[in-house]
Amino acid sequence: MPGPDIRPYTVGVTVGATTARPVTGASPGPTLLGPAAVLVPIKAFAEAKRRLEPALAHPERLALVHQMAERVVAAAAPLPVAVVCDDNEVADWARRHGALVIWEPGRGLNGAVEEGVARLARMGVEQVTVAHGDLPRATGIGSIEAFSGVTLVPDRHGDGTNVIRLPAGCGFRFSYGPGSFSRHRAECVRLGLPARVVSAPGLTWDVDVAADLEWP
Repeated sequence: MPGPDIRPYTVGVTVGATTARPVTGASPGPTLLGPAAVLVPIKAFAEAKRRLEPALAHPERLALVHQMAERVVAAAAPLPVAVVCDDNEVADWARRHGALVIWEPGRGLNGAVEEGVARLARMGVEQVTVAHGDLPRATGIGSIEAFSGVTLVPDRHGDGTNVIRLPAGCGFRFSYGPGSFSRHRAECVRLGLPARVVSAPGLTWDVDVAADLEWP
């Protein structure tokens, strides 16, 4: 599997009470990002995937969470990656993997993703692919073709939504959680945008409970 697309960013990032120093010797953020980018929401590693206990001990769970997130970031190539988070460890991890950090504390998953997309739109990004960081077989996230409407990749049960590609400025309201796939299709109807459903084998398998650990 190819490594993550490492590149510098010059955007100052607020982390807790401190501000990360911009990387020098590069163009401003909007120029670096270009017209399309991948947004990955990542929860604090220590708190992620607790439903996998007791099937996995704490060190094993942490290792799996890191492994899946790294795979998703790598699968975003050749597009640049932004990680939306509210945890210092995740922010540091994201920068080490060449990602722009969007710091959005206290918003919950839906609010964080909506603000992350809005922030990328203000930076000049026209198309955003939102991909969750729990896809152990992730491939081809960065090569999902552009579409005039919204591309939805459901989970293998047709219930959740693992990946969404959409116009950054369309005002899409995210509604993750059980049954999100049907709600996101309804949101496309509300916005008057065509919806394209893609069933990509490498993107339909996510990990939430112990039974999900038996991926092919």
